[in-house]
Amino acid sequence: MHIQLNERTIEIDAGTTLYRVRKEFRADADLVIHNGFPATKDVPLEDGDRVVLIRRGEQPAAQELEALMAARHTPGVHEKIKQATVGIAGCGGLGSSIAVALARVGVGRLILADFDVVEPSNLNRQQYFIDQIGLLKVEALRQNLARINPYVEVTACPDRLTPANIPELFQDVDVMVEAFDAADQKAMLAQTFLTRVTGKPLVAASGMAGFGPSNTIITRRAATNFYLTGDGETAARPGEGLMAPRVGIAAHHQANAVLRLLLGESPA
Repeated sequence: MHIQLNERTIEIDAGTTLYRVRKEFRADADLVIHNGFPATKDVPLEDGDRVVLIRRGEQPAAQELEALMAARHTPGVHEKIKQATVGIAGCGGLGSSIAVALARVGVGRLILADFDVVEPSNLNRQQYFIDQIGLLKVEALRQNLARINPYVEVTACPDRLTPANIPELFQDVDVMVEAFDAADQKAMLAQTFLTRVTGKPLVAASGMAGFGPSNTIITRRAATNFYLTGDGETAARPGEGLMAPRVGIAAHHQANAVLRLLLGESPA
């Protein structure tokens, strides 16, 4: 009969038990997962069972890690998205969270652009750590993504984006993400990308400040190849700042819109 062992199909004899498989294939495994649940006792295996053997602190090889990370995905997703390239303009509260989400689902390549450095005030909502204060955001984010999924290719661009360099930096992306704070930069990125890198979708955001209701943040189609996430109203201003929960909701709306576009689905 056949079972899935660390997402590889292997053949075993009828009557083989769970712990016998551990002894034969990875005797030093600290954790045994049987059909999605940690095993607490030895049991006979059945045809089609899924077994995962994990040694704590050990980094799996590239092919094995890819299979293990994709094991909880919807079937057919990973093979499509691992070939994709996504550009992210801005690596703050939106961009850093979007990058983390896309690395976890296994997007093959991320192009990150931001000229800013990590500041203490960023830590209330951005995916950085205290010991990264002062680092370029693109470099700090590349470090963090490597700890999550070292097999995602990350291109870090510590550049101020302008109409002159946007087409060159992002000409090969499958989907582009706008993740700036300033309204003028948002408008510049959108206008430049949609007119100079034609035929590629852009996912932008507007309106996620404060602590208003979660369900006012939506994703809608704003124009051809242009999708907008947020409530469209709550910009950051004195008395209404940017906070992790609502910024995170908007970021994950954007990340899910990217995923749906890569899979040939409409985000809205």
